[in-house]
Order: sequence, then structure tokens, then C-alpha cells
Amino acid sequence: MTYLLALDQGTSSSRSIVFDAHGHIVAQAQQELPQIYPQPGWVEHDPLEIWRTQLATAREALAKAGLSAGDIRALGITNQRETTVLWNRKTGQPVHHAIVWQDRRAEPACAQLREQGHAALIQQKTGLLIDAYFSGTKLQWLLDHVPGARAAAERGELAFGTVDSWLIWQLTNGKRHVTDVSNASRTMLFNVHTNQWDDELLALLRIPRALMPEVLPSSGDFGRTDAEVLGASIAIGGVAGDQQSALFGQACFSAGMAKNTYGTGCFMLMHTGGNFQKSENGLLTTSAAQTGAAPEYAMEGSVFVGGAVVQWLRDGLRAISASSEVQSLAESVPDSGGVMMVPAFTGLGAPYWKPDARGTITGLTRGTTLAHIARAALESIAYQSAALLTAMSRDAVAAGGAPVSELRVDGGACVNDLLMQFQADLLGIPVVRPAVVETTALGAAYLAGLSCGVYGGTAELSRLWRAERRFVPTLPRGQAEVLMARWEHAVAQATL
Repeated sequence: MTYLLALDQGTSSSRSIVFDAHGHIVAQAQQELPQIYPQPGWVEHDPLEIWRTQLATAREALAKAGLSAGDIRALGITNQRETTVLWNRKTGQPVHHAIVWQDRRAEPACAQLREQGHAALIQQKTGLLIDAYFSGTKLQWLLDHVPGARAAAERGELAFGTVDSWLIWQLTNGKRHVTDVSNASRTMLFNVHTNQWDDELLALLRIPRALMPEVLPSSGDFGRTDAEVLGASIAIGGVAGDQQSALFGQACFSAGMAKNTYGTGCFMLMHTGGNFQKSENGLLTTSAAQTGAAPEYAMEGSVFVGGAVVQWLRDGLRAISASSEVQSLAESVPDSGGVMMVPAFTGLGAPYWKPDARGTITGLTRGTTLAHIARAALESIAYQSAALLTAMSRDAVAAGGAPVSELRVDGGACVNDLLMQFQADLLGIPVVRPAVVETTALGAAYLAGLSCGVYGGTAELSRLWRAERRFVPTLPRGQAEVLMARWEHAVAQATL
């Protein structure tokens, strides 16, 4: 048998999954990753904990599978994307905690860039809107606020990377400082037309070029793991940011195919092929996972708080003791009783881009119960995703394409049948859940498998994709439109 190992380093946990060549899960392991909140709006991770938990799960998954590192044909990495790590090249030690993608501390720097009139230039080169979400201004903050960091960076002593680069540095014992196009495209420093770091953008944010990793296609030679790390040297053959990896794992290889990942946040991507399409509806253009040198693109919309709203019900409100309880609590009432929750805990992402929005619960009456609030929380995930798909379809039609006709779904919350049915009802199109919902890790495994010849091409991968369930809309369109109008009214109240 041929086996592939996927390292899936996410926001709230590190996971490792062993797949066979048919894309079936052989074994997996997971460890929670501690979150650090130094002050409101700031979110950090300890990079050494990222590495420790990721390595521990890789070893555990191999042990559960009854395999050794020598049995693994290749290793793929997928990761939380914009999270920013800065470390010393000589010691391999981070100079500060990682600044997580959700962190808002760089918003003043972003406001300054907008005021200086750089928005059009940045969108044209990177496909991104200026926002504290992306790595560039996080890195700028580290250089400006960590004592001695800027001078050390200019002397070439430091390395910057998103989480994939940090893991590869550790796996190869400092031999490789690399990333892939999909992660690079989330920095606000990368020209997605040329697939190169952009000197004009580096200068604009005062980022020394010596900090930057080498950029490769998503399927390729990222080096080999040091033999001591896992017991034998394994080729690192695939790397992609989590959302592009999920698009790949969902076999969305051609223009017009779309997927939504329901994780800590929700991320909807639609493949646009080789066409760089600028959104008129508040979406981003991003590099898709690439198997060769030619650029490929996707439209993307990001919901900052998706499944994290369930964690808030558990940890903040203490309304439930385990996340798995939310479906039964929500199902104990027929609807939300008019309650609307807008979980703008860290602002609102696409298509609104309201960094100052804050969470609200509206429509409360004397008859409102915890169950209504739980249902409203769950439904907020679907409302935000529906707003994204509506914007995406408008862009697709404006570019001469067709609106999205079905949505492939994955991620932890897609196992919630109530949520998926409500999503289909709001969208008015089928929502399709695959047999393997761990498509983020699967995409990394597929990219690694392509690089080492396990698969002959994407056509072979398309044949491996299987649906587990289709959720077909049952709600009349007029009713769905009323609900969406009510949602938009709630958003307006959250962004006053």
C-alpha cells in the first residue's frame, strides 16, 4: 500500500492524518492549540507550541496506523494562513509569539495605507483589500515593536514565515526556508501575476527582502524532513494554505466550482482558472493551489467567526459544556424565535469589511430561551456564508460566467445536518457534503502525492471525489429572501 501523511496545522488545533492512495483515512491524531489573548482584539500563538503539537500528532498518527516514517511516500502540509511568525535564523527561536490571522492590532497601519491612497495598487498586485487580516502589516508591527527586530532583520539574521514555512524550517532542521504560492498570496506582499515577492510592496511596508522565504508551486520539492524528526527522512511534496488546500481536496479544479469550509471561521472559494478576476462585491482574489508554474486564481470570501461562535457559547456564555451539544439544543426549538446573532467578535469580513463591527444579539423577547440563542448562533454561520455566495455569484455573472450551481462543503461544522439544511434553504442550491470531510488535509496529501508520482494528474483526483449527502433546498425562495433581509438589517445594527 502507498501512504501519504498530511500535517494540518489549524487555528485551534494541530492534526496529522495518514491517508492511503485512494484518499481514505487510515489514522489521525489531534491536539488542541492554546490561544493567547494579550488584550482585546489581539490573538497570539506560541510558535514552539505549534511545532510541539504538530510533531506530537504526526508521531501519534503514524503509531496508530502501525506505520513508520519509511512507509510514507510523501508528506503534505496545510496551515492557518496569515498567521505570522518571525524567528532567528541561527537559533531557530521565535522572537515573539505568532500573530494570528484574527488579530486586529495592525488596523492603524492599514488605515494609514488606505488614507495614503494605496488600496488600488495593492488590490491590483495582490488581489487583496487592505486589512489587518493579512500578514504584511503583522510583520511590520513585529519589526517596529520587538526591540532590535528591525536592525536584526536588516542584517539578515531573522526569517519571516507563515505557519507552513515555520514547520518546514523545523522539519528540515533549518535547511529550507520556503513557502508556496497560496500562502504567499495572503501576505499583501506578493504579486500574484508574476508569482514573486513585490519590491514596491516590500518597500511600502518597510519589509527587508532578506526576511522572505523562497516561493514554490503548491506541489513540488520543499525538501526532506530531518531523519531524526520522525525516524526516517520523508519528502515534503505539497504545501497549501488551508482554504486553497480544501478547494483542491474538494476536486474544485475548474472555473466556477466552489467550496465552503466551516471551521473556526468560514471560507468560501470559487475557482476562476487562469483568470485574475477583480471583485466588485467585497471579495478577494487569491492564488489557488498550483501544480505548476502557471498562475491559477480563486475568488474568496472570509467569515471571521464561524464555528468559533459555538466555542463562545461553550467557553464564554457557558451555555453548553461541549460543542457537540449545540445541535440538539438548537433543534429543541422550531426556529430562532426572531433572534438574530451577528458574531462580529473581531469585526466583519467579506463582503462587509467592517473592522469596527462588534457582536450583537437582536430580537430578544421575554420568551427567548438559551435554545433560541443557540439556534441563532448556528444560523449566523449560514447567513454569513449565504451573503458570501450571493456576492460571489454576482461577480461570476459580471465576468460572463454562471452563478454557482452547487456548494461543496467541508470542515468540522459541516457534519451538523441542521446547519447544512439551513444553508441549502438560504442559498436555494444543493449543498453537497463529501464522503471525506477532512478535505483540507486531503488536499495537502493529494498535492504531495502528485509531486512524487502517486497520482498522474487532477483528472485522476476528480474520479476519487465522492459525495456522502446532498442537502436540497426546501424553503420557498420568497421566505429565504425575507430571512436574508432580516439578517442584513441585523448586520446594519452591528456596524453603526
